[in-house]
Amino acid sequence: MRWERQVRGLEQRRELAKEHGGTENVAKQHSRGRATVRERIDSLVDSGSFAEIGSVAGLSEEDEAGNLKSFSPANVVMGTARIDGRPVVVCGDDFTIGGAAYSGVGIKKGIYGDELAVERKIPMLRLLEGGGAKITGGTGAKNRSGYDLTTVSPSNLMMMKALQSVPVVCLALGPVAGFPAARLVGSHLSIMTRDTAQVLIGGPALVERAMGQKITKEELGGPQVATRSGVVDNVVPDEAAAFDLARSFLSYLPSHAGLPTPVVKTGDPPDRREDDLLELLPEQRRRAYKMRRIIERVFDSDSFLEMSPHFGRSQITGLARLDGQTVGVFANDPVYVGGSMTADSARKVRRFIEFCDLFNVPIVALVDEPGFLIGLESERDGTIRYGVEALFASLQSRVPWASVIIRRSFGVAAGIHLGPGATVFAWPSVESGAMPLEGGVALAYRKEIADAPDPEARRRELEDEVAKGQSVFPRAEEFGVHELIDPRETRPMLCRWLEDVQFQLQANLSRGMPLYGLRP
Repeated sequence: MRWERQVRGLEQRRELAKEHGGTENVAKQHSRGRATVRERIDSLVDSGSFAEIGSVAGLSEEDEAGNLKSFSPANVVMGTARIDGRPVVVCGDDFTIGGAAYSGVGIKKGIYGDELAVERKIPMLRLLEGGGAKITGGTGAKNRSGYDLTTVSPSNLMMMKALQSVPVVCLALGPVAGFPAARLVGSHLSIMTRDTAQVLIGGPALVERAMGQKITKEELGGPQVATRSGVVDNVVPDEAAAFDLARSFLSYLPSHAGLPTPVVKTGDPPDRREDDLLELLPEQRRRAYKMRRIIERVFDSDSFLEMSPHFGRSQITGLARLDGQTVGVFANDPVYVGGSMTADSARKVRRFIEFCDLFNVPIVALVDEPGFLIGLESERDGTIRYGVEALFASLQSRVPWASVIIRRSFGVAAGIHLGPGATVFAWPSVESGAMPLEGGVALAYRKEIADAPDPEARRRELEDEVAKGQSVFPRAEEFGVHELIDPRETRPMLCRWLEDVQFQLQANLSRGMPLYGLRP
């Protein structure tokens, strides 16, 4: 038969590629509690849907007759697949081949994966585990680095284009260092496994050589470090949980920034009223409460997917559904520094607002904002700068906003919760003004309090007087909020609001994508 030898050579290469780095290296990978890249892809995507691209990319050797003697596959596996029936691009590192240190071919496959996602307008998923690129560079040739210092890296350019146009989800499933770490954070959601992954700029050997510090991978870039720095958004127990989270995240988003978000029938009535919303908020203004309990009762049941819960902890961000439609949730967490806006939480909020704006996701803010965190550390952290950047992101956003003021709304930071044209609801428990009552009284009446026969009693009297002026009722009577509501009306009011802004969401799609959407 014609071309039989060539077809046999193709089949042999494909079969050898499926062996990854060989039996011994695959066994080592499994012994570390980590799957191979093809096992991971099979677990992530719809059964039988993966169509590999570049399956025979690698390095081969043939004898004089043209028969295959050996074949070493590239250590990046890439192709298209389906997740819940929707097309996606998947690109995964193969740690069993050279620790997944990228070769020139591996880098080219990664670039092409991003190009496919951008051109076909479908989500991009990267399964990452590896330590940068080969020290010999992209070509792998001696004394040839493959780096052109006169032009922008095509890989960096395509990473940026993907981030600006399609959902990008990246998973750290083992040690991720150097260039793969950059690919990890070039995402809308970064996920890492708790016991098997670390995320590093440079590993222990590099740190010891350059800095003289002996430190482990876990100390450098384990979950405790990576999540609290904001490098990684979410930590999960294992690979199966990582795949579940990635699939769930994509279910809230369109395949690209020019489409409407999916609508899911949740069966949760839009007019549902929760009586215990009256009990969740304490009457004492300085007592904390659990904002996530309010979120659970307002949005569709079991629909809240929190993003970056361990970074910028005074603010809660995530995706949820209202009557089946995706919304962004942005709320203060009074349990952590009273819900104050910190430098880290402002950075988190800015990124979240830009993410929602990119994918035309309306934002619901649940507000209990005491203002920017004060004190020496806050000043050193540059809180006011990051806070104003978050404020500008809010002011520049195009998506509809609904702001539900639950208790406090003070200072410049309160403006971050009010996008342009925001519809503002308020609970009867609201206090608002230039600053929180206690601090304002202490500052404005300092001398009067100090000169009083009983300073503490006079302070309480003044606080009570000022509290009457901060009540929401006079503001509502002057139309200082759009509607003062019974807390039990929160969900029905928000569902009605979401119905009313549909034409605005459609108009946004016709105007095209905003010009940002990048991690600050």
